[in-house]
Amino acid sequence: MSAHFSKHYTLEEARALLPRVRQWLGELDGLQEKVESLDKRVGSLIASGDDAGGPSVNQLARTLADCKSILHQFNSRDIQIKDLGRGLIDFPSMREGREIFLCWEKDEDDIEYWHDLESGYSGREPL
Repeated sequence: MSAHFSKHYTLEEARALLPRVRQWLGELDGLQEKVESLDKRVGSLIASGDDAGGPSVNQLARTLADCKSILHQFNSRDIQIKDLGRGLIDFPSMREGREIFLCWEKDEDDIEYWHDLESGYSGREPL
């Protein structure tokens, strides 16, 4: 059986990453608000027929680049963002010889659940 992921986290490895994951999610929340605000500003400029270039567009591009950089932190580690708004995160892992996800949500203190690759959140089971 071939693996879907190149990295498989032990529970301890995933738990050790939680402080960074929390930080990244917080940064993404702030950036998302900034993107929405800048998008409205640029949209207003376009709607009124004004030049949409300049500081607003440059700021929007920089903010989107910042988002991409943080998302790369997840992607490069094979950490799956399942729902950004809820902060629902899956860490690829192995259990009894098969690939699973260690499942965590940003309001949870610790990683306490897992599910197989197919079932998703609804199939969460306690560790």
